[in-house]
Amino acid sequence: MHVVIINGSPHVQKFSNTDRIIKSFGEGLVAEEVTYELHSLSNRNEWDAAREAYIGNDQIIIALPLYVECVPSILLEFLESLPTERKSPAQLSFILHGGFDEGRQLRLAERFLQTLPQQLGCTYGGCLVQGGSFLIRMRDDKKMKKAMDKKLETYVKMGQLFARRGNFMSVEAQVFTGLEVNTKIALFMYRHLINRLIRKNFERFASQWGCTRPLDDKPYA
Repeated sequence: MHVVIINGSPHVQKFSNTDRIIKSFGEGLVAEEVTYELHSLSNRNEWDAAREAYIGNDQIIIALPLYVECVPSILLEFLESLPTERKSPAQLSFILHGGFDEGRQLRLAERFLQTLPQQLGCTYGGCLVQGGSFLIRMRDDKKMKKAMDKKLETYVKMGQLFARRGNFMSVEAQVFTGLEVNTKIALFMYRHLINRLIRKNFERFASQWGCTRPLDDKPYA
């Protein structure tokens, strides 16, 4: 099996969490002796090659972030350039991720993605959904590296599973999202502990940038 993966993120590869997720997912494919090729839409010079790969292959995955709570406009523009009919059948699947942890935040975008294969003359291969990817780009921070490596390792395993099954219709893929809604304990921790820690970090950043007034200052009130 050969898989075409299209990175629908507007971020350049160097700063793209989606790119890191794809690379980890690709490790899983390769471990099962499945080949893949990657095309990133952030580089418009790759669009022609991405379109040819989409047309000429039967196993396609589009990976994308929930970008400002929406499907990235650069991906929508690319989709509009694709044919709505195919000479040969193909399966279109998706990897959808977002910064916040709760799975329910991604469900509306997932429902939209479910409509695309039929519009493009493809069959639907499922959508792998998971949040909590804000911190992946902080993997270079020594304190965060272990946690982020563990998260990316889950995508390696999903790549292996996709290689064996050929889609995201498995029970494992369906539960990959994790919690749909944060627990009351998690919300309590955020409101009373984590939120305070975040505020202290912002105050530290502000001080380093030369700010001398409080963060909640309202000079024009």
